[in-house]
Parts: sequence; structure tokens; C-alpha cells
Amino acid sequence: MTNIIFVSPGKYVQGKGVLNSIGKYVKQLGQKPLILAGKTAWEVTGEGIKSSLQAEGMDFHSLQFRGESSINEVNRIKKEGEAHSVDMVIGVGGGKALDTAKAVADELKAKVVIVPSIASTDAPTSALSVIYTDQGVFEAYKFYSKNPDLVLVDTAIIAKAPARLFASGIADAMATWVEARATLNSNGTAMAGGRTSIAARAIAEMCENTLFNHAIPAYKAVQKGVVTKHVEAVVEANTLLSGLGFESGGLAAAHAIHNGFTELDGDIHHLTHGEKVAYGTLVQLMLEFHPEEELHRYITFYRKLGLPTTLKELHLEDVSYEDLLKVGQAATQEGETMKNLSSDITAEDVANGILAVDQLSAPVGI
Repeated sequence: MTNIIFVSPGKYVQGKGVLNSIGKYVKQLGQKPLILAGKTAWEVTGEGIKSSLQAEGMDFHSLQFRGESSINEVNRIKKEGEAHSVDMVIGVGGGKALDTAKAVADELKAKVVIVPSIASTDAPTSALSVIYTDQGVFEAYKFYSKNPDLVLVDTAIIAKAPARLFASGIADAMATWVEARATLNSNGTAMAGGRTSIAARAIAEMCENTLFNHAIPAYKAVQKGVVTKHVEAVVEANTLLSGLGFESGGLAAAHAIHNGFTELDGDIHHLTHGEKVAYGTLVQLMLEFHPEEELHRYITFYRKLGLPTTLKELHLEDVSYEDLLKVGQAATQEGETMKNLSSDITAEDVANGILAVDQLSAPVGI
């Protein structure tokens, strides 16, 4: 019998301007950090991070993330870390940069600090990375023995990022309860390796409640680049609640279908992780046989955030049924999280669900 397992980061700090104090928190973990940051993220955060670390007398080395959380990128950065004898990796940026930082820290047996510059995924708090090929095709989940030592989220920076990315994080977080609920119902295994705990269930459910209640005003505030109580609540839902909820609660069809979409060529690759997860969530709800009213509740919510609910919005208006079967085959392959919904779901079921969501969404209007 598999035990209940609940995991979390060592410390989570969120608030407006907290990046200015990063040195105070980091010096408790080590003295020689390697900073991995995306180009845009470093332009926004670099001066604040450097000033705070220098004020604490810390010796650091920085590198630019090249854009893909691949094995080759991990190995490149690992060599830099070894050359500089670092004892910590600070990841700054979006989900792929953060996943790469976690992978490098694991390779180096170093501490890891996560500083998201956008609230676009629930990657920051977890003890896993999503690994892609250099071309951006999903390859595997990589699991670690511990969660990040520190997650520091500056909401002033998050609010200045593009609102589309904020909406993408909401979409990723909206899958949390949908997938955790499916994992509970199937007595499936969460990403942390055990059954879903009462705590994880409560967190996942509160994540969805928070988003339905506060996401729209928070999104409108971020469109103006301002921090409000709605923004603080949604950043916490996107990052902490969703991160804890998916890892200790479980993934199911929504993320499996997202991974299936990476098999396709074309403009769908211009969409964010969360945008593809949004459509995957709708397909999961369709596969679960929810009534029309419930499906339209999610569709309407996603539309208010500019998220894709039709094949045209996924840049797949001309997709063939054979390509949709490829998505379904990838989503239902051995080792995918689709089993937490049902092991009976076939590639045809997924392809048909994708088409059915498109058909249901079309009359809603844009």
C-alpha cells in the first residue's frame, strides 16, 4: 500500500519588493551562488539581485538561460557550476528556466533558490522538472529528492510582466483541482509518489476557488501593471497553491494532453504551457462527462482571460484527425498521467474529446 506523501519548499516568500531582500534569505543557504536567468528576466531583476547579494558580501556567477529545459542545457550549465565551485543555484525567470535551475542544482548536489519573474506556471515550488528536447518536444519528468530550499516571489515584478503570461499561469493553476480530483477518484498516485492527502485536496480545491473568485479583477489589474489584493491572491494560487496541489495532489488528463500537443508541428508551439493546458483541462472535463453548464462555466472563464478554447485559437483549425490521434497516442502512452483519470481512455477518446471541445466552444463567441 502506497503511503500519503506531502511535499513543499523549505521556505516561500511573497510580496511587493521582496526581491530587494534576496541576499538576506540566500546567505542562510550558502555563499557562492550560480545565477541562471533568462535574458528578459535578468533585465528586470538583475540589478536588484546583484545589489542585494553584494550587500551581503556574496560571491556569485551569472549565466544566461538559452530557452529550453533540455539535457544539453542542463549539462552546459552544470559544467559552469563545477568550474566556479558553486554551492547554490538561483533560477530566475519563467518555468523552463526554473526547471533547468532545479535540474542543475540536483546534478551539483547544491541548494536551489527559485525566483519567478512571471506567474505563468506552477513550476517554482515543485521537486521536479519537465524536460524537453532541444526542439521543444516533451521528453520526460525529472524528479528530485527535495523541493527548492527557497521560493521568492516579488509581486511588483510579476505585475509588470505581460498579462498574457499571468493568464497562462491562471490556466495552469485551474487544472490543479480538476486533475487532483481525478487522481483522488481513481485512487491514483500523485507526482510526489504517494496518495493524495487531505491537505493536498484542500489546497487544490482552494486554488480553484481563489481563481474563480479573484482571477478576472487580478488579470485586469496586471494589464495596468499594478499590485492589488486580488493580484496577491492569484499569484499565491498560481504559484504556491497550484504547485503544492499538483505535486501532492496529482496530474491527470489536462497535462497529458498538453504533452501530446508538443508532438505536433506548427504555430501551436507559439502558445504558452498554460494556454495548452487550458484546452487540455476542457478536454478532461469532456472526458469526465460533465454537464454542458459546467463545461461552459470553464469556457466562459477562459475566454475572459483570452485563453484558447477552440482549435482555431490553438492554431490547429486545419488539423487532421490523424494528427489528433498522435496527440492522443502521446497522451495515453505508458507512464503518462492520463492513467490518473482512467487507464481505459484511448487515443481515439482524446482525439474525439479535442474535437468535441472545439464544437462546444464555437457558439459561445469571442
